[in-house]
Amino acid sequence: MTAVVGWTGVVLAFISSLTLAVLGWRAQRRPDGPVRRGQLRTAVIGMVVGAVVAFGALQFALLTDDFSVSYVAENSARATPLLFKVTTAWSALSGSIVLWVLVLAGYTAVVLRQVRSVKDRLGTGALAVMGFVAAFFFAMILTVANPFGVLTTAPLDGPGPNPILQNHLMVLIHPPMLYLGLVGFTVPFAFAISALLIREGGVGWLRRTRRSNLVAWTFLSGGLVYGAWWSYEVLGWGGYWAWDPVENAALIPWLLATAFIHSSVVQVRRGMLQAWNFVLVLATFASTILATLLTRSSVISSVHSFTQSGVGPLLLGFFILTLGGGFTLFALRGEQLASNRHPESVLSREGAFVANNVILTVFAFVVLLGTLYPVFVEAFTGAEMSVGRPYFDRMAVPLSFALLLAMGIGPFTPYRRAGSVVMWRRLRVPVLIASAAVAALVLAGLREVSVVVVAFLVVTIVSGSIQELVTTVPELRPRPLARMLVKRRGYWGGQLAHLGVALLALGIATSGTLAERTSVVLEGGQSTQFDGYTVTYEGSSERQGGDRRASVARVVFEDDGRPVFTAEPALTQFNNQVQAVATPSVWSTPSRDVYVALSSLEAERISLNIYRYPYMWLLWAGGMMAMAGGVWALGFRRRGSHQEAVPDRKADVVAEGNRRG
Repeated sequence: MTAVVGWTGVVLAFISSLTLAVLGWRAQRRPDGPVRRGQLRTAVIGMVVGAVVAFGALQFALLTDDFSVSYVAENSARATPLLFKVTTAWSALSGSIVLWVLVLAGYTAVVLRQVRSVKDRLGTGALAVMGFVAAFFFAMILTVANPFGVLTTAPLDGPGPNPILQNHLMVLIHPPMLYLGLVGFTVPFAFAISALLIREGGVGWLRRTRRSNLVAWTFLSGGLVYGAWWSYEVLGWGGYWAWDPVENAALIPWLLATAFIHSSVVQVRRGMLQAWNFVLVLATFASTILATLLTRSSVISSVHSFTQSGVGPLLLGFFILTLGGGFTLFALRGEQLASNRHPESVLSREGAFVANNVILTVFAFVVLLGTLYPVFVEAFTGAEMSVGRPYFDRMAVPLSFALLLAMGIGPFTPYRRAGSVVMWRRLRVPVLIASAAVAALVLAGLREVSVVVVAFLVVTIVSGSIQELVTTVPELRPRPLARMLVKRRGYWGGQLAHLGVALLALGIATSGTLAERTSVVLEGGQSTQFDGYTVTYEGSSERQGGDRRASVARVVFEDDGRPVFTAEPALTQFNNQVQAVATPSVWSTPSRDVYVALSSLEAERISLNIYRYPYMWLLWAGGMMAMAGGVWALGFRRRGSHQEAVPDRKADVVAEGNRRG
């Protein structure tokens, strides 16, 4: 019965999404035709209801251990804890696509609220595109990714979720945030295609997609940060980012969307980069489909690729269709919509935005090339190969330095043209503060060039933002300060996001370059020295709980004979799984993390990997701050108001006057 309900929900949503695509297309072609807004509304409601019913039925089947449903029989178990039964709904292929269409239906409902009338050709066209995209994914559920298959002979129990997906709370946070981010970029894509179809240039489609783009960017940023944190806390290899192909697949749309956010400001303020914005939106959406293809197919080998399935050819075809169709339409319309305005000088705010865009786009291409090159080599030659960390680090480090430099200089650069005298007056204080800070670090013994350079750039960005705040606010009192921050949410949200990215970069540089690592083999009662601590293995124990059994080692860290930390790294064996999961033990302090992971555990002997990562908290704090910047930039506004889409020119004039004064 549950499977029938879920299947019915998918069928309803598929029919509704197809109906929306057809009605939206007809309304855009003939605004005065027979299509009414109520019909569009009914189609969207059908899509949302169908998606909710399908996802709810899947959750109900998991929570009630209904092993007659194929998805439950293949991915759950009676002993699976309640939390992980809930998360199993998106822990495998077909369930994750159900979550995908649920999120897409929600975004479609939000877009419908903007479309007040069928005479809104830009809005009805966007609804048509979103209906088409939704119809594809619902059709995939009905065919090759059906979670509601009914087994004639239901098993008494199932294998349970993948061990990695039931060993940490982050599985409740990371995947949904990624989906909310990736799926959200369908909205700007839909409006861009609609604008191209009706040959509508200008900033209208940018204003109407600004909030959805920021929402998607914020969620995707959180998904990346929480994913890195999950890897750090669960996988036990001592790191948080391995340039895994699926990690890269999520990073690419983030880089492109970040470039779009910046270039859209230039179009709104100065009427430039209109054609480039279309290119970025089309590429961003195509990269989200690519991310889905890489994550949920057998195209690549990855720690994230938990399933082998037949969705690969369908997703590849849809990727080619959206990429080829979108850019073909752009080629036919782009010349008509291109802006004739160009930056007056490279040394200007517009020039800084262009440089930012170039760096981010090149960064995305570098990651894409390193991710897909092994796939193409294997496809054409049959030889298996991989592009390792050295390639990515060699290319990413200089690009990251260039990006930080653009972030540091860009906000101080005036529009139109910047003279050397003006630039030095604006940068003088931040540069002097950064120079003093770096000199102090060098005198304290820091000799790593990369860390010194990053520290200089980060201090420049932080001190520059503080200087901007002080010189812009009319009075250094809480109320005027709060009023200014609220009035210019977009600008100061961006500055907060910049600070977050800067702190994240500093955390990556310090934790990676200044880290200390060692591998030791200890017998019971034996000790070793690490980072000034005496590390003693005191023995191991077994812990049984529900569907798992953990072998836990007890490792004590002592400072001058005084115990300061007891690490309990574990190897967890699940009842229905062959694979054991290593769970590290992490001791976090403001100055460093001590990370202890088991590589093997025998009766009287253990093999340990011990790491020390300085200032690891900067990475997580920076990621959270970047997300907070996105949230602050969103703010709250009345329905139908687009004031936030356009920067406050009056405030810019006031700020410029304060600087000159």
